[in-house]
Amino acid sequence: MDISSALVAVRGDANEDETVRLAGELLNSSKSTMYILYVIEMERGLPLDAEVGASTAKGEQVLKHMEEIAKRYKCKTEAHMLQARQAGGAVIQEAVNRKVDAILIGMPYDGRYGAFSMGDTVPYLLKNAPCRVILCRDARPLRTANEAVR
Repeated sequence: MDISSALVAVRGDANEDETVRLAGELLNSSKSTMYILYVIEMERGLPLDAEVGASTAKGEQVLKHMEEIAKRYKCKTEAHMLQARQAGGAVIQEAVNRKVDAILIGMPYDGRYGAFSMGDTVPYLLKNAPCRVILCRDARPLRTANEAVR
């Protein structure tokens, strides 16, 4: 796979460390660039540029952690935070603006309520991305003997 630039979309989920590591391995060249993006989804009742202190602090913490992981690889790293109505649209716009070869996104396994769900962002990226989309989903938890019988 020939990838010289990638956008890694992060939210602060546990499996995103692995997503950044995968991006680092794919981009392990001093000529490649990893863009790490944290999107704060703004409620419709708020202006896009509204101050959201707690969300901004969380985003800064997540980006700092992801940059620490990315330092282990040869590629250049740039981390950014955006405020948008929808994370999917913001990720696509950043991918277009930066002309990346791939978007990587982590996804926790969510099998609550008996049905697997990909949420809103992942299907949006799969449908609209102008480049490869690499999805890093957590492993499905093993069932206990009691759960398997049901």
